[in-house]
Amino acid sequence: MGSEHVQQVAPPSDAQVVDQLRADISAAVDALEPELIEVRRDLHAHPELGFAEQRTTTRISQRLKAEGLRVTPVHPTGLVVDLGPAEPRRRIAVRADIDALPLTETSGLPYASVTGGACHACGHDVHTTCLLGLALALAPHQEWLREQGYAVRLLFQPAEEVMPGGAHALVAAGHLEDVDQVFALHCDPGSDVGQVGLRTGAITAATDVLTVRLTGAGGHTSRPHITQDLTYALATVVTGLPAALSRRVDPRAGLALVWGSIHAGEAGNVIPSTGTASGTLRMLDADVWDSIGPLVDDLVGHLAAPYGVAVEIDHRQGVPPVVNDADAVAHLVSGVTTMVGADAVVPTPQSLGGEDFSWMLRSVPGALARLGTRTPGGTTYDLHRPDLVVDERAIAVGVRTLAGTVLSSLVATP
Repeated sequence: MGSEHVQQVAPPSDAQVVDQLRADISAAVDALEPELIEVRRDLHAHPELGFAEQRTTTRISQRLKAEGLRVTPVHPTGLVVDLGPAEPRRRIAVRADIDALPLTETSGLPYASVTGGACHACGHDVHTTCLLGLALALAPHQEWLREQGYAVRLLFQPAEEVMPGGAHALVAAGHLEDVDQVFALHCDPGSDVGQVGLRTGAITAATDVLTVRLTGAGGHTSRPHITQDLTYALATVVTGLPAALSRRVDPRAGLALVWGSIHAGEAGNVIPSTGTASGTLRMLDADVWDSIGPLVDDLVGHLAAPYGVAVEIDHRQGVPPVVNDADAVAHLVSGVTTMVGADAVVPTPQSLGGEDFSWMLRSVPGALARLGTRTPGGTTYDLHRPDLVVDERAIAVGVRTLAGTVLSSLVATP
C-alpha cells in the first residue's frame, strides 16, 4: 500500500479571525438595520427626561434579555450590560445617554414625540439605538470573547442633560473601575451621514450653571434715589460680568457667559425688590474651569456694590471638557476605517457644548466621536432644536464605528 500524503492546514491567524469577525458583524448590522430603525422611532416617539427613563430602560432591557445577555439595572434608571468573561484580561466600555430634553417637538415627523414638553432634540435616541445594535451584533461572538479573555461593558446612562448628570452615578457605582478604555458617540447634524468626526485632546467645553439673585428695597420708579434700584443693578451685572470676565481671563480659554433667563419685576412703574439672572458659563480650558469660581464671585460683588443691593450667587460646576486620549482616538480611526471606510474619518473642532461623558474620562482613558447625521445636500439642523431631524442611515454607521473600535481596542492587548 502506498503512503498517503496528508496536507496540513494552518489555523487562521489572529488577524484573519478579527477580519472574519468584522465581516460577520457588518453582515449582522445589515440584517439588524430595519429593527434598529424601528426601535429608534419608538424611543423617539416616547422620550423621557433625566432619571425618569423608565419606559426606555424597560424597552432596551427586554430586547437585551431576549438575546440572553446579562443586564444589570442602574438606580433609578439605566442599564449596564456585560459581554465576555467576568474577570477578563482587558475590558472595553461603550456608553450611550438615554434621556431627552424638556422641549416640545416641532419636527412634524410621523413618529414625533407624543409626550408634551419632552423630545429627543439631542439625538440620544440614536445613541441608545447604536449601543443596542452593538450589543446585538456582538452577542453571537461571546465564546470568542471568553476564549480570548476579552470583555465589553455597555453603559446605558440616564440623565446626561441634567447637572449633576447620570455619569456621576455610574462612576460612583464602580462601573468604570475595571475598564481599560471607554468610548461614546454623539450625533453631529452639521456633518453628513457616513462621516465620523474625530479629534485628539479636548473636543467639548467645561459647562457651569450660574444664577445671580439680587435683593433690595424696591419702590416707586419716580424716586429711585430712595430705593435700591435693583433692575438697574441687575442690568449692570448682566452686561458687565461677561465684559469683565473677558478682560480678566486669558482669551485662549475660550470663555463665554450667556444669560438664558432674566427676570425682575411685574410693573413698569415699580422698582422690584428681587431679581434673578441665570445662564451658562462655558470655557475650553480645564485649568481655568477649576479656578474660575472666586473670580466670578468677586466681579459680581463689585458690579452690584454701588447700588446697595444684596447679592446671592449660585455657581454650580457642571462638567469639565471631554478630553480624548490619543491612543483611544487611534482605535476610533482604526474602527471607522475598517468598518465604515477610510474616507469616513473627518476632523472635528472643539465646541463650547458640554457633555458629562467627561466625568468618565476623568476615571478611564477613552474618546468621544461625532456621528454625522445630516442628509448630504439636505438641511443643516442644530442640536437642542425641537425641529431636529436625523438621517437614520447614521444608526448603522454608528454601530459599525463602535464595533470596529471595540475590536481594535481589544486586540491591542499585548
